[in-house]
Amino acid sequence: MAETRPSAASAIRVLLVDDHQVVRRGLRTFLEVQPDIEVVGEAADGEEGVARARELGPDVILMDVKMPGTDGITALRTLRDEGSKARVLIVTSFTERRTVVPALRAGASGYVYKDIDPDALAGAIRSVHAGHVLLQPEVADALLSREETPGGTGRAGTLTDREREVLGLIADGRSNREIARALVLSEKTVKTHVSNILMKLDLADRTQAALWAVRHGVGG
Repeated sequence: MAETRPSAASAIRVLLVDDHQVVRRGLRTFLEVQPDIEVVGEAADGEEGVARARELGPDVILMDVKMPGTDGITALRTLRDEGSKARVLIVTSFTERRTVVPALRAGASGYVYKDIDPDALAGAIRSVHAGHVLLQPEVADALLSREETPGGTGRAGTLTDREREVLGLIADGRSNREIARALVLSEKTVKTHVSNILMKLDLADRTQAALWAVRHGVGG
């Protein structure tokens, strides 16, 4: 029986943003054979990437960091400020923490290296599209090696037992829907818990919450 591909409406729509044409061609060649992923466009720098994102409305953007002209982090900030719904997965050869941290703070949903196994890359696209935060182990290690924030661990004491449960599931990469299902709560209640966690721990987003939880041994 022939394989049934998802309809165009249900496939994950991906935009490739990288200044190397060979890299884009390689990514497109692999991704186009995935039954649930559709490459809808390409861009050679951050400025073009933002313009293409506005035009195409992709679900996921694969974004390089270091590009001539407008770099990936600047493009990320522009997309965030414009309220883009696209999930951005950084795919880069740069491993330094000074590039990882700004990218995550700018709104990246994940950070992987260009030598990632192709099947793992497809899995990463599906994961960030589903609302998860995704970091390769080396990236997480780089972030977790940052100097301890004074009083950081003590802030865990301000969390309720339920908030600690929610935080642990965030660290596992669970979406609000999955957390709600696991804890038998409404998504609205989960969103309230997440907001309280971010406020109490003085964190900006779920990515920082996940990293904080891993660093301080809170939750799952």
